[in-house]
Amino acid sequence: MHGRVTAYIGLGSNLEDPVAQIHQAVVALGQREGMELGPVSELYRSPPMGPQDQPDFVNAVARVVTALDPLALLDVLQAQEQAQARRRGRHWGPRTLDLDLLLYGNQVLDTERLTVPHPGLHLRAFVLYPLAELAPGVRIPGRGSLQELLAVCPREGVRRLREDTGSGTRPDA
Repeated sequence: MHGRVTAYIGLGSNLEDPVAQIHQAVVALGQREGMELGPVSELYRSPPMGPQDQPDFVNAVARVVTALDPLALLDVLQAQEQAQARRRGRHWGPRTLDLDLLLYGNQVLDTERLTVPHPGLHLRAFVLYPLAELAPGVRIPGRGSLQELLAVCPREGVRRLREDTGSGTRPDA
């Protein structure tokens, strides 16, 4: 890969102090070679997408500028999940950390290992709302503008954590 690309990473956790899990991941990603961590959204609380017999999730989105190609970036994200004891149990089940490559520049990629833009991005309020903090004018390849997607994606229980607690809880603060 030549040059640097802006990518957006979705972060999520609902086990073992989710706020701390996301904070730890943000710090670690900021220290990775080949990546420059940009701004990180506020933290959001959302009900689980899958089975409802698990805690709410805490989610955020981070912007990175990287010289890594998409699969190398995926390797970095998966290594961080492993470093934070990610357990892969049932589909959409609870997890200590979930890191998703949401967007990689304007690239569209569909391989066995990676699909970019993330295949569920356009349907997930817990991703769209934090992404809008960082890149309100972004276009999602094959889906349209973020603003168009937000207009048809209700928040459905997705709340900023600071609305829940009355205090700022940004992971990069």
